[in-house]
Amino acid sequence: MRPDEWYLTDDVDDFLARAGDFLRSRPALHTMALTVTERLRTLEPTGDGTSAPVFGRLEQAGQVRATFYRFPSRGLSVTSLTPEQADMLAAQLAFLGYSLPSVSADGTTAAAFAEAWQRHTGATPMLRVRLHLHRLSALIPPKPAPAGQGRLAGERDREHLIRWCREFAADVGEAITIDAATWARSRFAEKRYTFWQTPDGTPVSMAGVNPMVAGQVRVDPVYTPAQLRGRGYAGAVTVEVSRAALASGATDIVLFTSAANPTSNALYRRIGFVPIADWAGYDFTAPRPAAG
Repeated sequence: MRPDEWYLTDDVDDFLARAGDFLRSRPALHTMALTVTERLRTLEPTGDGTSAPVFGRLEQAGQVRATFYRFPSRGLSVTSLTPEQADMLAAQLAFLGYSLPSVSADGTTAAAFAEAWQRHTGATPMLRVRLHLHRLSALIPPKPAPAGQGRLAGERDREHLIRWCREFAADVGEAITIDAATWARSRFAEKRYTFWQTPDGTPVSMAGVNPMVAGQVRVDPVYTPAQLRGRGYAGAVTVEVSRAALASGATDIVLFTSAANPTSNALYRRIGFVPIADWAGYDFTAPRPAAG
């Protein structure tokens, strides 16, 4: 047996039994793996291939040092790796015949894996997105706050939520379909939503939060229709859901922002979020077959 090796499984419970402590040791940085695996523990398979992920853990001297999960249609998501670890993972996945449409990770890891995947497979990586991962340091309510108040969204708001989540997905370039038929299996369905509404009861912004795992809650999505932006609604509703998460016992509240959007980055820093990591996503273009 090698002193360090990637171990793969398709059993989420087995994966968490062996790698759960590692993921919980840094809940803010491991927010994606924690929330995805928690959802999969209670998600019934559809048989369409999209809910059949593979999980991996890297062990060194008997200790888990890194993990990944891979969905057939959504690519690879991996925790922090050294260039050598990224190369070892790329080599193993290529040897096993896995195809990867994309990779997402902290910026350094994503770049290292993208380069390694190109070396081992010939696939061309293309940078798709750069993000900042923020963690709440101390909540700072906006002053002055916009008129209105927060309200938990309920079943009667389902159509409204579906429409706004669809608009949010289009804004951030997510190639997904969200409607009444697909809502229950979308990544948006598991969240708890809050509206910011004006004094007359009109919703003007929304924020969702993932279920708490290992004391960690991720705020996602935050959405205000374009014609209502610039009035403080997004900040107000984010403060509202963050305050509720703290009251429920959360120790880490995190969110992602686009590195290309200085307005949203400045907004979240004003209300107490601080950047803790850069994130990146690369898409892979399959190599062309050799002529002849």
